[in-house]
Amino acid sequence: MFLAAIAAGLLAGLLITAVQTITTTPIILHAETYEKAGDGKAHKHGGLLPDGGLVRTNTNGLIQLAHAGHGGKPGHMHPLADAGHGGKPGHTHQHAHGTGAKSSGSAEIGGGLERLFYTGLANLIMGVGFALLLIACFALYGKPVTPRQGVLWGLAGFAVFTLAPGLGLPPEVPGSMAADVTARQIWWAGAAVAAAVGLWLMVFARQHALKVLGVVVIAVPHIIGAPQPAEIGGDVPPELAGHFAAASIVVSAIFWASLGWLGGTFWQRLAPSDTD
Repeated sequence: MFLAAIAAGLLAGLLITAVQTITTTPIILHAETYEKAGDGKAHKHGGLLPDGGLVRTNTNGLIQLAHAGHGGKPGHMHPLADAGHGGKPGHTHQHAHGTGAKSSGSAEIGGGLERLFYTGLANLIMGVGFALLLIACFALYGKPVTPRQGVLWGLAGFAVFTLAPGLGLPPEVPGSMAADVTARQIWWAGAAVAAAVGLWLMVFARQHALKVLGVVVIAVPHIIGAPQPAEIGGDVPPELAGHFAAASIVVSAIFWASLGWLGGTFWQRLAPSDTD
């Protein structure tokens, strides 16, 4: 189980890092130009890495480095565990930037490499973590799982960890407004758990009443409603924010489909047979 999860998670993490580099990362960089222009205004950030680089987590749980400060100035120290958006751990704070010289070209290049390194590292860790959950589901299922069936399991993970929470808390770019972080964390976790339980009942329960109950369970968090900010707006144009949300959801679908296929492939090869 561990070998299958580690192999599938590492490969999926590498793949999604490459996909993010050409899809969501350029959008984040573009959004940061608007965020930096709003000096003295409130900005929302993810957690900070030790070198001053900020990380940002989408609703799929994949972490992306947002930036290392504003206008070439150092970032702010915050625990890495606080990183995130779209209902993931994160926080909102206010600060004002003073004047200062911008960083040199070599420093900017180093920041870009650090962004890529920490993004890739975080994606590898998240990939293995989600792969362990997926392989555990394979084991609980108790039947052989082919790579094609693995894709279906992966898409179920996409529905649980991206679609369900993203319906109330879509992925957000730097500079977006957000509600209280604790309320978002609680709602996001509740939506994901409800989606997992409800989907399991709909697929595996034999009684029709339990299948209907699964639909109700999935709907409960959305009937309650996700926490929303007191104000709507931010420094980033809504067109860019919408583009980022759509791109993040597609990237998440690619991640989960690939993780499901890889998980099914390695599980089929490494799972113990009945004679073992």
